[in-house]
Amino acid sequence: MSGLIRFLPFLAAVVLVAGFGGMFAPGEWYAGLDKPPWNPPSWVFAPVWSLLYLMMAAAAWMVWESGHERRKRALTWWAIQLVLNGAWSWLFFGLHRPGWAFGEMLLLFVAIAITFDQFRRVRRPAAYLLIPYMVWVAFALLLNLSLWQLNGGGLASVLGVSG
Repeated sequence: MSGLIRFLPFLAAVVLVAGFGGMFAPGEWYAGLDKPPWNPPSWVFAPVWSLLYLMMAAAAWMVWESGHERRKRALTWWAIQLVLNGAWSWLFFGLHRPGWAFGEMLLLFVAIAITFDQFRRVRRPAAYLLIPYMVWVAFALLLNLSLWQLNGGGLASVLGVSG
């Protein structure tokens, strides 16, 4: 089987996650939120995420192709962070729970860092492909926190006691 054919399952996985996340569009709720002045324009998100997902798939494929004995462990962490990635959209845009989404994104960031470390041990160039993703998620984490705080965030909102 050619390398390109073996790349397709990784590409399919990120497309599946992107599709799941896309089911929860920002909509009127998000449009009505107070936003920090450094909030990117809406058009930025689709191309950035498309590139990041492509890089994530390529990194996972490189790890798989390495044949390294640790590749399955590394790819397990890749799958974990991918599930967490998709869950964020559901929590933030689907359930309108920025506090929950912030907590989940903290877990996502940790999972990406572990994935980076695991990939680094298997194939360094694959790990380097995750650096833009880590930087973007760190930025998104700060944006999520800011949106939550600007819109009444606090323990009560995490627990669903207030909107």
